[in-house]
Parts: sequence; structure tokens; C-alpha cells
Amino acid sequence: MGNIFGRKRRTRVTEQDRAVLQLKQQRDKLKQYQKRINLHLEKERLLARQLLRDGKKPKALLLLKKKRYQEQLLDKTENQISNLERMVQDIEFAQIEMKVIEGLKIGNDCLKKMHEVMSIEDVERIMEETQDGIDYQRQIDEVLAGSLTQEDEDAVLAELEALTQGEEEEEEVEELPEVPTEPLPKVPDTEPGKERVKTKPQQELLAAS
Repeated sequence: MGNIFGRKRRTRVTEQDRAVLQLKQQRDKLKQYQKRINLHLEKERLLARQLLRDGKKPKALLLLKKKRYQEQLLDKTENQISNLERMVQDIEFAQIEMKVIEGLKIGNDCLKKMHEVMSIEDVERIMEETQDGIDYQRQIDEVLAGSLTQEDEDAVLAELEALTQGEEEEEEVEELPEVPTEPLPKVPDTEPGKERVKTKPQQELLAAS
């Protein structure tokens, strides 16, 4: 498992990538050469000044001629570096253009496949069917809207009001407290040692019997 997840992903190196790498390497070598020449020219400038001080003018003149030639080589080197950098930029931009073209090609192929699945005739047919459905629904709405008289409208409003009132009454009934289901406790007739006191209706009933 460790070897599988630890394996590095290989990138595809194209000929253009190799060309760009070689151009950059050549550019770097020229820059190193340019830096070395600049240091050498500075030393020769100081040496020519010392020769003039020592009275060795011919040697100083010869050294300055050599220095002038190297400065011309340095200018050519600068031009070569500029050309290499321009070439690198052109190749890199061409690679970007190729990727854009590849993306456009893939998109174009995808569109072609979609167009094969659905042609212009299919789209027109679907649009016509959709419009027919819209027109049909509009006709139904117009019929329904025009078939009700004022009396029908009043009856519909009255039914709506009755339904609304019924809903409110049901909500009020649901809010009433629940009736207890347990039996009430029984009251004893007499207490121990005491005679039950008869009420007046009970006395009259006994007297009549």
C-alpha cells in the first residue's frame, strides 16, 4: 500500500518542453559568460590605467583595443540572450495556444454529438408542442374565468366563509378542557354512632305511607 500511494505521478514531457529547457540552459550559460566578461573588463580597465601611470602607453593602448573587442562580444552576447528569451516565450505561448485549440476541439466534438442526438427539427417540434400546451392551458383558464356568473362568485365566497368559520369553531372545541373519566368518590350515609338526619321531603314521604 505504501508503494502505491508513495509513487510519484509521472508527467508527460513533450518535445516542446525539451526545447524550452535547452534554450533556457543556453541562456543561463550566456549570462554566466556575460558576467565573467564584465569582471574581466573591469580588471583590464584598471590595468590600462596603471600602465599609463607607469609610462607604458603602447601596452595600455593594446590592452584597450582588446577591451574594446570584448565589449563588442558582450553586446553580441546580450543580443543572443534576448533572442533566446524571445524564443522561449514564443514556444511557451505556442504551447498555451495548442492547449486552447485542443480544448476547442473537444468542445466542438461534444457539440457535434449533442447535435446528432437532437436535431433542429426536434427542437422546433418541442417548441411547438410547448407553445401548444401553453395556449391550451390559457384557453382552459379563460373558459373557467368566463363561465362563472356573479351569483356563482357570491356562492363560492359564501362557501369559503363557511369553511373558514367551521375551521375556527373546530379550533375552539379542541381548546376546551377534557371531561374527567374517573368516578366521583361516594359519600357515606351516616357516621358511626350517629343516626342519619332525614330531610323534610323524606319525613313527608314516611308520614304519607
